[in-house]
Amino acid sequence: MSDNVIRRALLSVSDKAGLADLGRALAQRGVELVSTGGTARALRDAGLAVKDVSDLTGFPEMMDGRVKTLHPKVHGGLLALRDNAEHVAAMEAHGIGAIDLVVVNLYPFEATVAKGASREDVIENIDIGGPSMVRSAAKNHGFVTILTDPADYATLIAEMDAHGGATTQAFRTRMAGKAYARTAAYDAAIASWFAFSPAASDEPTLFPETLPIALKRADTLRYGENPHQSAAIYVPQVAGTAGVPQAAQLQGKELSYNNLNDADAALELAAEFAGQEPAVVIVKHANPCGVAQGGSLLAAWEAALACDSVSAFGGIVAVNAELDGETAEAISAIFTEVVIAPSVSAEARAIFAKKKNLRLLECGALPNPRRGGLAMKTIAGGVLIQSRDAGAVSLDDLKVVTKRAPTSQELKDCLFAWTVARHVKSNAIVYAKDGATAGIGAGQMNRRDSARIAAIKAREAAETHGWDAPRTVGSAVASDAFFPFADGLLAAAEAGATAVIQPGGSIRDDEVIAAADAAGLAMVFTGMRHFRH
Repeated sequence: MSDNVIRRALLSVSDKAGLADLGRALAQRGVELVSTGGTARALRDAGLAVKDVSDLTGFPEMMDGRVKTLHPKVHGGLLALRDNAEHVAAMEAHGIGAIDLVVVNLYPFEATVAKGASREDVIENIDIGGPSMVRSAAKNHGFVTILTDPADYATLIAEMDAHGGATTQAFRTRMAGKAYARTAAYDAAIASWFAFSPAASDEPTLFPETLPIALKRADTLRYGENPHQSAAIYVPQVAGTAGVPQAAQLQGKELSYNNLNDADAALELAAEFAGQEPAVVIVKHANPCGVAQGGSLLAAWEAALACDSVSAFGGIVAVNAELDGETAEAISAIFTEVVIAPSVSAEARAIFAKKKNLRLLECGALPNPRRGGLAMKTIAGGVLIQSRDAGAVSLDDLKVVTKRAPTSQELKDCLFAWTVARHVKSNAIVYAKDGATAGIGAGQMNRRDSARIAAIKAREAAETHGWDAPRTVGSAVASDAFFPFADGLLAAAEAGATAVIQPGGSIRDDEVIAAADAAGLAMVFTGMRHFRH
């Protein structure tokens, strides 16, 4: 195994980007071009001399192109060990010529699935010959160079120029690894499609016996959750995916692991209010610390910030509408790590430009909070996988369980608090009033402490802003899971809450309902829990 001069190249690509330039560069360096179907036509249209694979094999393409490269004169030319006398003798005996370079990208299976094509079209876009050539060339990378990504075309030519028309073992090894990663991802996409989109006569399964996962590295990060940890971000190879990794970064420093995690938490909650009144979400360490809706984005910002202005320092802000200059000016008044919005006005961009370290993201479409899919968590020795928590409740789902029914405003505040609570780490308690959070208690080992912490934050906010009373007075309170005892509910009542929304389902529901009645509270059950660990 040594530097390998490229004399013959086989090109067969679905994505024709950069093909003509690559073909010209190879031809100028004396490389014979062999190709198939549409690739051969594209090269000839560029004025290049091309030999058809059928001329190489002495066998015509057939079955609508399904059979063309699956032939010993192709795979023998790829797999033969050039320093093995028996292999060389076999090549001479059977008229098999060596192929030094293979350039292949595969049928667009993932894109075909993403556009909702018919089952027949999806099946036709499962590439057979392409992956076979890729794997053969990659296996024999001691002698053969394999390219599967148009982004590597220029690197190949530079490599050849630096080494007298040859490629180095290091380059071929790197490209072989990349090639096998591509075929692995391709096969994973096909296997996933079969698992989750079977024929109509089959029973679909959410959890197949083997779960193939293919992710593409989008970027390496400076470090992970802590500086001593390494990190990278990977994304699914599915068209139309919406989220923080797909957002355009308009300015600011590189996004860190924690920035990405927190921005995701903020965006997911902001997406709950898509198409509604302007909404602002402020997140710190993946937990909301202030959420509000208002007649304007500025009003929503002011109400969200008022909930917990201490925690908002160094936080992440997400909004559900175009970010305007007035709101940008207000956000700029405090230290903010990341701001993410569906769109950002020119005026807002100019204002944020003064804060060069602030990371400003424009995400376009908000993610669908009700989308399906799987959520994964690694544990020692395995991976926990579950369906996403896409559950939601409406007014019609609520069951009044107390003597007093909530007023229309209390119901509105209950649903707002419930929407926020499903995005707060358990045990979660959220007080809300007039479309804004009044206090948030997150991540405690018991529900009573979450209720008390949220109330403490509300009292501090009242002192900070000179209010006559905390906004928990007259608020609705949401609990992400049932109250196992009456103590948490009574803590909420002491804070001034007048309405409660919770899943219900405790063996002590009667005790909790009686305590609510004694305190004059209105309470509704959702029948749905939202633990978030």
